[in-house]
Amino acid sequence: MEQYKYIVVEGNIGSGKTTLAKMISQEHKRELILEEFADNTFLPQFYNQPERYAFPLELSFLAERYHQLKKKLTELPHQSFVSDYLFDKSLLFAKVNLREEEFGLYQTFFDLLVKDIPKPDLVIYLDKDIAKLQANIEKRGRPFEKDISDRYLENIQLGYEKVLTESGLNVLRINSGELDFVKNESHFKKVINRILTY
Repeated sequence: MEQYKYIVVEGNIGSGKTTLAKMISQEHKRELILEEFADNTFLPQFYNQPERYAFPLELSFLAERYHQLKKKLTELPHQSFVSDYLFDKSLLFAKVNLREEEFGLYQTFFDLLVKDIPKPDLVIYLDKDIAKLQANIEKRGRPFEKDISDRYLENIQLGYEKVLTESGLNVLRINSGELDFVKNESHFKKVINRILTY
């Protein structure tokens, strides 16, 4: 595990990325970086009125992710990290959520910032089918997520495929559809073994 100083766990909404990141952090004594979405005032508004709130939402996420990752990754250079998000996901979600002219402006900001953020040594991508994502979303019961459509999740899934194939990142794909890291310790050990033997 030491060869991967900076690990990112990624996946679609409801894939279990935060759960797995927390477990890896605890088990392997790594600094944990979690996406700070709960305090974003635009998020619930976006789900109610996506066309009106998409642009401020995506810009606010871009700024938050940039400040958090830059501070952690550059101020603690000798620390090992695990995070539940990839900075590049900003562009992915913006592509899905923004109108074409908004996305052009957004990409200008993204291109200015992305060069300051170190690339992860390993991205663990949790692949899960849409039905299981929806079941997880329903189980965690966040009010603002209750109307997320299958189509929206499919578009996010396609966006991840594009980012992961074109980014040149070191990606370990894990089919997590039948895995339950919390209730079944052997499932978590299976994932750790995949990382160690990758």
